[in-house]
Amino acid sequence: MPITKYLERNAVEFGNDCALVELNPEVRDNRRITWKEFDLTQPEPNLPYRREISWRIFNEKANRCAHFLLERGVRKGDKVGILMMNCLEWLPIYFGILKTGALAVPLNFRYASDEIEYCLNLADIDVLFFGPEFIGRLETISEKIMAHRLLIYVGEGLQPSFSESYVMSVMNYSSENPNIEISDEDYGAIYFSSGTTGFPKAILHKHKALMHSAAVEQNHHGQTKDDVFLCIPPLYHTGAKMHWFGSLISGGKAVLLRGTKPEIILKAVSDEKCTIVWLLVPWAQDILVAIERGDVDLKAYKLDQWRLMHIGAQPVPKKLIEDWKKYFPHHDYDTNYGLSESIGPGCVHLGVGHDNKIGAIGIPGFGWEVRIVDEKRQIVKQGDVGELAVKGPGVMVEYYKNPDATAEVLDKEGWLYTGDMAMQDSDGFIYLVDRKKDVIITGGENLYPVQIEDFLSKMPQIKDVAVIGLADQRLGEIAAAIIELKPGETCTEEDVNEFCLELPKYKRPKKIIFASVPRNPTGKIEKPKLREMYRTVDPFASMRQD
Repeated sequence: MPITKYLERNAVEFGNDCALVELNPEVRDNRRITWKEFDLTQPEPNLPYRREISWRIFNEKANRCAHFLLERGVRKGDKVGILMMNCLEWLPIYFGILKTGALAVPLNFRYASDEIEYCLNLADIDVLFFGPEFIGRLETISEKIMAHRLLIYVGEGLQPSFSESYVMSVMNYSSENPNIEISDEDYGAIYFSSGTTGFPKAILHKHKALMHSAAVEQNHHGQTKDDVFLCIPPLYHTGAKMHWFGSLISGGKAVLLRGTKPEIILKAVSDEKCTIVWLLVPWAQDILVAIERGDVDLKAYKLDQWRLMHIGAQPVPKKLIEDWKKYFPHHDYDTNYGLSESIGPGCVHLGVGHDNKIGAIGIPGFGWEVRIVDEKRQIVKQGDVGELAVKGPGVMVEYYKNPDATAEVLDKEGWLYTGDMAMQDSDGFIYLVDRKKDVIITGGENLYPVQIEDFLSKMPQIKDVAVIGLADQRLGEIAAAIIELKPGETCTEEDVNEFCLELPKYKRPKKIIFASVPRNPTGKIEKPKLREMYRTVDPFASMRQD
């Protein structure tokens, strides 16, 4: 059945219960509120702006959005884009699109104007919902994108001249279900790849993939009606939305938080009684640093109900979780591996209760198959490094309008080749070694940056680290470590080199660079950006060192 059926069920069974809360510390307390259908908790002085809606209102909003789109000519199979920051309107619009039989197409909020235009054209988007943060970017391309598209402004203040107002229009439409027939085999959504290697690819999914991601999340983390999920990452990404699907299935409350500072996260957990929190590595690191420095006092917050902390989107340093357990010993911990091509997190997951395997990405997720293969796509011996491949109901249909790229990663048997290098231990747990394209070949030896990053992360002064390959005249490539120190810490190149003496000589970074480590909105290190920034750095480094 389509994912929309869960929303309709929740509206009947849990109609008056809170479904979604928006916390937005970025706005003033006196901001005008436009969602008046539900009892809103008015912000107290010096507290973040807060809105909430019930499951009944959530479903009615989605229905109104669907009727609005249908009246504008949207039909089954059309594509409707969403370019918005996390807010209370986001998910009702997403479900409203799905209820028409159209495909929901979320866009990355960091896209520049040319990337927005590219994605609109690539995905054949007919209608675009956009928030106030994107007016400037759309103004520069409005004449080029308006000819065959409807642009819908979702926000307060003056409506841009090239758009139609969502808030003023949608309230007049029916709140009844539009009853468009949708099957599991119908196309449901297009998500974009992260775009770290150029313009992104459009990833096409069926409704059955959305449903499977919901089943995976609920199976892995056992959400109940009493759980409260804190969602911080952007909803345009499969990771945030598919984790939220656990709340959808259980009928539990979810909190959309705009803000990543440690005190903001901890206050949200405390005030909203959150039980499940999904963090990215940088945010978890920031919380630990704030605790260690005394910037936050855990006794000031109510955190006893917080039962699960899980991390995904990138390799997790073992030391980070070991340090986390010192402050939060009662927390269950899980890590989830996934790709937008496999409808987000969960095709591989550690699973709670496996603290002895921290550092692994885990075992095959619910309903998933996994194998590790060599360059000829033959299964490697257990313990050997190869490319990770996954298979299951959540695998994409294709890269939309890109058959060549599809053929490179998806075979006729349904195996998706991830481009990630991994190995499996004797207990069947899988360890991510590195991205295939990030492997550094130095003097004929393969270096896996993640292994070096994990080692360096144990150095007390280091907050974040990225290892990349740089061109070298003698060795072909050398490993360069970009190191971001914790606030107030000092460290020299000599200190790092001494710490690295425990590594085999060929694995030691030949170049140390103290700088910030850029990460994208989903927490992944932007290594192409780093390689571009430092590609001309010292091509003779190995000659001088050896």
